[in-house]
Amino acid sequence: MAKRDSAALFLFFTFLMMMISYSYELQSSQVQTLLRIQRLLNSPPVLSSWNFSTDFCNIEPSPSLTVVCYDGTITQLHIIGKDGSPALPRNFSIRSFFTTLVKLPSLKVISLVSLGLWGPLPAKISRFSSLEILNVSSNFLHGVIPPEIWYLRNLQTLILDNNMLRGHIPDWVSALPVLAVLSLKNNSLSGPLPDPLRTLENLRVLDLSNNLLAGEVPDFSSLTNLQALKLADNFLGPLFPTLGKKLVTLDLRNNRFSSGVPSEIASFYQLQRLDISSNRFVGPFPPSLLSLPSIHYLNISRNRLSGMLFENLSCNGELEYVDLSANLLNGNLPICLLSDSKSRVVQYSRNCLETAVQNQHPHWFCQNQALAVGIANHDKKKSQTNNKVIVLLSTLGGITGMIVLVSLLILLVRRRMNMRRMIKRPPRTLVAENFSTGIPSKLLSDARYISQSMKLGALGLPAYRTFSLEELEEATNNFDTSSFMGEGSHGQMYRGRLSDGSPIAIRCLKLKQKHTTQNFVHHIELISKLRHQHLVSALGHCFEYYLEDSSVSRIFIVFEYIANGTLRSHISGASGQILSWAQRISAAIGIAKGIHFLHAGIVPGIYANNLRITNVLLDRNLVAKISSYNLPVLTENMRNEDRTGVSSNVSKDKCAPGRVKQDDKTDMHDFGGILLELITGSLIMSQDDVDAVKGQLQASITVDESAPRSPVDPAVLANCSDESLKTVMQICIRCLSNEPTERPSIEDVLWNMQFAAQVQETWKGDSQSGGGSPESPYRPTKLQISVQQR
Repeated sequence: MAKRDSAALFLFFTFLMMMISYSYELQSSQVQTLLRIQRLLNSPPVLSSWNFSTDFCNIEPSPSLTVVCYDGTITQLHIIGKDGSPALPRNFSIRSFFTTLVKLPSLKVISLVSLGLWGPLPAKISRFSSLEILNVSSNFLHGVIPPEIWYLRNLQTLILDNNMLRGHIPDWVSALPVLAVLSLKNNSLSGPLPDPLRTLENLRVLDLSNNLLAGEVPDFSSLTNLQALKLADNFLGPLFPTLGKKLVTLDLRNNRFSSGVPSEIASFYQLQRLDISSNRFVGPFPPSLLSLPSIHYLNISRNRLSGMLFENLSCNGELEYVDLSANLLNGNLPICLLSDSKSRVVQYSRNCLETAVQNQHPHWFCQNQALAVGIANHDKKKSQTNNKVIVLLSTLGGITGMIVLVSLLILLVRRRMNMRRMIKRPPRTLVAENFSTGIPSKLLSDARYISQSMKLGALGLPAYRTFSLEELEEATNNFDTSSFMGEGSHGQMYRGRLSDGSPIAIRCLKLKQKHTTQNFVHHIELISKLRHQHLVSALGHCFEYYLEDSSVSRIFIVFEYIANGTLRSHISGASGQILSWAQRISAAIGIAKGIHFLHAGIVPGIYANNLRITNVLLDRNLVAKISSYNLPVLTENMRNEDRTGVSSNVSKDKCAPGRVKQDDKTDMHDFGGILLELITGSLIMSQDDVDAVKGQLQASITVDESAPRSPVDPAVLANCSDESLKTVMQICIRCLSNEPTERPSIEDVLWNMQFAAQVQETWKGDSQSGGGSPESPYRPTKLQISVQQR
């Protein structure tokens, strides 16, 4: 009986295992779909072992790959590539990829990270009606966020980080009723935060850091489940946002908030991380933030917060990082910050604290600065104290008025004496204008940054500053003729060397009309923020005034000096060096990145930059830098010249109809002209030359070997990959299209140039490893040029 029962039990379990195995056996159509996905993704290493015999539903989960099945269908697909993976090849089509992916209709989780996906996110994403999590971060997606995501009513997590998405955050995002995580950081999204965001009552994480967002933050007090709000590196403000009290992380750093910090924040008992640094917050610093029961990280640096600190203030023992530096704090540093933990990091420099450590200002500095920014106590209970302050300030104002009156009389007397002394020479003097290192509100309405890598700290340049005329005269030996570099429509250029040995280039612009300093504050502040690895960046400026009416007579703009010659000289051999094909591609990529920054790094972008190969300089490491671009102050002065009858050298393309709307395409045309010289090695002197060489280049691509000899530079043909060369030739021809709308976007150009560089590098490695000569003459073959519409 026991044996019979054992046999029956064995049969039962065998049948059960067969049923379980059958229930998890994947449909053959889905196996084929996964293998096609493998091919479309160019067989990344994480998928290299996939084949028809792979048991996909029983793959051991890993951080890089997870496939989850249920009832014979795939419900979760996680594929994580390596950080920094390059874009997929040019034959990749994101539409084809998603056409394949939707053949897995039961997917609830899609996670495709760092796989090199590029193109706009297709509308077919709406077909995943069961989708709960979508993560396509760290790819090369561009365009706007597709409105078809609106149909994904089960979506709980949407992560599109680290892409190149543009446009506004759509209002329809509030129609996703169960959305809990929305992360769009490190893109180029612009405009205000949509007010409907505050209706997402299930939202727990909102991360919009490092975009181009501007304006007020909506009232988020209704988001009672919100735990993490990250808005860093935007242009939001000026008021501190209204928030719920369940926040764990609040990151507002590097925006344009300029209000006070509300006292209610002291009741955010779950707050662990608070960063409001690099804003212009004013008013008293709430010391109770140091003792919040959950606080671990606190950074209020680089604001204008005031108030008195005391030694006996209490702190949370779990505090790991505190940065109070660059504010207007007085008093004594709390002992608890220095004694409770040896591993704690505490920064408090550039305040007015009673300590000789970390570079403190004198006590009066913080009082004067606080008064200058209009810090006032708005507590109604202290109205009597405020009245006393008003009386005191009125008294001080009267005394100050008397002093100013006497000073004016003295100034008038001295001015009349100086005028008598200067009859025999032009009445000029120089006043050093000191602009704030902060960003004024007017500038912030115009200038927007793309990423941290474009900021001043990444460039290795000194801070932008005001120069005195004496410094510039000493640097140029009183503007001696030996320092003169040339003169163009944008003024005279001089080379010089500062007292610390730094080489500089100085552009001297003589104004055609009289202007006050205020006419140029906006322009100068904007110029001071135009810092990029592939631009010749400004280091500072000075104004020269006419003494009789204090109007500006000349502007000196000081640039970094690049002494290694122009890109053209490195193509023609005039510099003693002829660039290889790989070096030419690298220079072109640098120029494209500089253009991308000018177009998208600030809003409104800077277009119609009159790009020429002679305006591109190479530094000692052969890094390309655009030396002449459309600086606002220079352009405005040129317009003044045009009004007075002085002609300006504007290309035919820049005078075409619709120029205002297509200035980005004008720069693409100029970039095509630079590519033409890089490919052919010829000097392109006119539009007729461009058209002629472009025609030869197009013929060499589109016809067979019996066509006329290719115009490609022999120095290029000697050591280049056919595919790399053809890729650059194609993008060059597209850039030079007579119809502006047919020219590629700067993102398209960058992708193609980077692809050409990768192909050239791979070809070079294969040639060297094969032991043969890498030299192979270019033989153009028939090629279909497919122009992807962006």
